[in-house]
Amino acid sequence: MTIWCLGSVNADHFYRLPHLPAPGETLAASDYSRGLGGKGANMAVAAARGGAPVELVGAVGPDGLWMKARLADYGVSVRHLAESAEASGHAIISVDAAGENQITIYGGANRALEPARIDTAFAEAREGDIFVCQNETNLQRAGADIARSRGLRVVYAAAPFEVEAVRKMLDVADLLVLNAVEARQLQEATGLAPEALPVAGIVITLGADGVRWIDTKTGQSRDFPAVAVTAVDTTGAGDTFTGYLLAGLDRGLSMEAAIPLAAKAAALKVTRRGTADAIPSLSEVETWAPPAHG
Repeated sequence: MTIWCLGSVNADHFYRLPHLPAPGETLAASDYSRGLGGKGANMAVAAARGGAPVELVGAVGPDGLWMKARLADYGVSVRHLAESAEASGHAIISVDAAGENQITIYGGANRALEPARIDTAFAEAREGDIFVCQNETNLQRAGADIARSRGLRVVYAAAPFEVEAVRKMLDVADLLVLNAVEARQLQEATGLAPEALPVAGIVITLGADGVRWIDTKTGQSRDFPAVAVTAVDTTGAGDTFTGYLLAGLDRGLSMEAAIPLAAKAAALKVTRRGTADAIPSLSEVETWAPPAHG
């Protein structure tokens, strides 16, 4: 089958700092690099590197053709990645000595997608395929509605968190993926605990506490342990997890098997600097032995 990713493509500008800046503080960066990123690109690369066929639906500007080429190099189909007159999306990413980050995003071409392109792209989707979207583009609900009408499984990653965007997606999503902070924000906004949401399946990443999977149909919940590593750069860890999770499901793995594999992929990713460029291949994940932590 195929994973259809409606998502953003960003040029990530990385600045390594001694600590994340406080309001009004000016810091000198010790290092700078540019790489491929954006939640859509990250998830698409992770899914492709995880062994699934992936179609990325989105847009880059005239300054972003290098990103389109790099996505193709990583195995992502870019047939439906438009070349827009708008400038490409980009992100300013500050990373401190502990690997924590602070990110500023400019949407650009990611927020200028045309409905006709969505219609054309998803005309090729087949029943049983997976659709995934995030909050860094426009037309998420339109894409999800088309995907649902064609029999696709709709997966929604509720990030970056926007209350109204999430509200619009809850009744069309089959699987909701979010982190602990986003889960708390959603509960505060809706008054509903995760298990009470109108979504069949919910996966919450809990950082060092692992991952929680909630099946709202049965009322069952299961926790999976985290893979302990020393983080170098946490940017893109959640996207790596989501992409690998969907790749595992696309390859026929159960949730019980796909979640630990995705957690392992995300753990390996955070030991490397970068976003999409740092996402490991399936063979790397399967053969990697996490370091022992005493």
